[in-house]
Amino acid sequence: MPKRQIPKELEESLMQVALRIAKRGEGALFVIGETEYDLLIDQAIPSFKAIDNPKLLESLALIDGAVIIDKEGNVKAYGALVKITTPFKNHGTRHSAGLSASQNPDNLVILVSEEDRKVRIMKDSKIIMQLDALEKDVEKSVPQVVNILESIGVGTIGTIGAGLLVPSLGIALLPGVVIFGSAYYLGKFLTNKFAGN
Repeated sequence: MPKRQIPKELEESLMQVALRIAKRGEGALFVIGETEYDLLIDQAIPSFKAIDNPKLLESLALIDGAVIIDKEGNVKAYGALVKITTPFKNHGTRHSAGLSASQNPDNLVILVSEEDRKVRIMKDSKIIMQLDALEKDVEKSVPQVVNILESIGVGTIGTIGAGLLVPSLGIALLPGVVIFGSAYYLGKFLTNKFAGN
């Protein structure tokens, strides 16, 4: 199993914050890892642990631009304009910034779309999972979503993810959650899950 680079608690906390933002019909972008960016505003708030202050994190996420978080969970910047290297056809700048930031294989990007109230998880320039904030009790699925990421390795999903926004091309294993990937990956995951591995 690949070594976990991002703490499980950080992933859970960010997904919960993202779902709260999505439910209100607002957008946000979280980048865990390193990416090129410029600051849109002065950084008046010093770095802090994201999981220690989710309310502050949520407020900062609503500022235009991305929230940049290191792998230890420290908020390094907010209101960050991510350098777009890969445009996301038929989508806005937030999706393009997320796609570009996810090119770094060590990064994980969590995007909140205000248009459709979905939370998208990106890795290796692909959307690998999508959570529907309007699905009843989707928040209860977050620990299982993080376990799925851990079980199969985010790198594995990212390598073969579909990178499409069409839920019919993914599989829903949990209420409100769509996982994008190939039949091989899905079969392998389900086999391991039910075999007790």
